Amino acid sequence: MSPSIRMIAVATAGMLTLSACATRGALRRGLEEERTARVAADSAQRYDIASLRTDVNALRADLTSLRTEFGAKIAEVSEGLRFAMPVHFAYDDASVRAADQAALDRFASIASKYYPGSKVTVEGFADPAGSAQYNLMLSQRRAEAVRSYLTNRGLDGSLLSTVGYGKTRLVNPSASRDMPGAELNRRVVFVIETPGDARAATVAALGQ
Repeated sequence: MSPSIRMIAVATAGMLTLSACATRGALRRGLEEERTARVAADSAQRYDIASLRTDVNALRADLTSLRTEFGAKIAEVSEGLRFAMPVHFAYDDASVRAADQAALDRFASIASKYYPGSKVTVEGFADPAGSAQYNLMLSQRRAEAVRSYLTNRGLDGSLLSTVGYGKTRLVNPSASRDMPGAELNRRVVFVIETPGDARAATVAALGQ
């Protein structure tokens, strides 16, 4: 073998050795990076589970207080979550009563804390007295009055919509005007359009 050929062979062998070392080094770095990423992902998953458990526990406490202190009824519906709050109105009136402001304040706090960015529909209702058309307008004004109150309490007005249902879906169909139980018909109901995870957390918190 000539000296030049021998030098080429030695150089080629050296390059192959260096290439193999570089490949093994890259493989080792790749395995280390993959292991680090796996550990980080496992840690993040554990954190997410712990965080969700904490959030559900906190949500459970707040929803329990909403039901026990104010008598709110919370249910899962196709649109999201329905909050039937004890917010009622005087006969032929659409003003938010001072007695109902604490309940609305609590609802606003829970909505902003647990359902940020969710759309909220305020549904207004009336008792059977009066014409259907008049009660539709009256129930709409009631919903809009509550929307205005919630906006002043920090909820995003662009996410709050209103609808009046008049004297439909009556709680006490035989009661109107000043009859006992009539104010149960003069009410508002909130429907929160929640993403799947928030709805699942709420259902878990309610124990449903």
